[in-house]
Amino acid sequence: MSITSAMFSGVSGLLANAEGINVIGNNLANVNTVGFKYNRMLFADMMYVDAGNGSQLGRGTQIQKIDTVMGQGAFESTEVVTDMAIQGEGFFALAAPSAPIGTNVGAANAYYTRAGTFRLGAADTATTPALLPLINPLGYKVLDQNGDPIAIPESVTTGVAPATTTYTFQKITTIENNGVISLLYADAAGNPYTAYYAGAAGTIDTDIANALRVGYATVNNPPALSKEGGNLFRPTVTSGMPTIGFANGNNSKVFSNSLEQSNVDMAAQFVKMILTQRAYSANSKTITTADEMTQEVLNLKR
Repeated sequence: MSITSAMFSGVSGLLANAEGINVIGNNLANVNTVGFKYNRMLFADMMYVDAGNGSQLGRGTQIQKIDTVMGQGAFESTEVVTDMAIQGEGFFALAAPSAPIGTNVGAANAYYTRAGTFRLGAADTATTPALLPLINPLGYKVLDQNGDPIAIPESVTTGVAPATTTYTFQKITTIENNGVISLLYADAAGNPYTAYYAGAAGTIDTDIANALRVGYATVNNPPALSKEGGNLFRPTVTSGMPTIGFANGNNSKVFSNSLEQSNVDMAAQFVKMILTQRAYSANSKTITTADEMTQEVLNLKR
């Protein structure tokens, strides 16, 4: 092998470690991003050439994979009942903002997230009564256990005409660990009416046995999910198709008034940054040293 081969090995190290620092920079940039899962870069040696006597010489390094680490982040307590965090390996399932209320989305067309910063959106006046969708900050609609966008009716009427009473939605009171959503309504006189979310198109029911729950999606291979930005994931062939169900309240839970923080460990990332910087410097020394050796060869002519 020529001396210039060492230069190309050094160049491969420069390129790989330059991408490594990009990964670390992205992790640190998202240290306060709710539900963020950090990436790590895995390196692999490149092909070898025969150097004789059963020996081999390497040709440098390459990026083997940029891996997503799906470990649980710490929980932050909030005062917003629709803020939710997941315990376990599941995900919230979301529909695109354009998905109509009352239309099943299903696992194949859904987006997935660990960031549970949800709010009730503006009423959909195309439905009767007008259905308040549960959405994330980008307008993606939260799905229930059946893959339908969750929507809360602005009003509900009870009784038989002419003796009917209309109750107006007040607030979501609680979201249980198993994802059951409790609702509070009140009539014109302030009399309360409690119910549970019970299905697509804003169905509610006073019997908890008929309640439907916040969707809890499970994935066979979560690290293989594709990051789409906006705290969203999409399934890939390697990840497998997610299954949308509900949390069982035991080993899988939904925590209201909570948000899962980023799982980035700043101390660990700074250590990796130092190592990556030193590796980059070392590879640059390989190139300059090989250049000096080449110069020595050129000086033989003098």
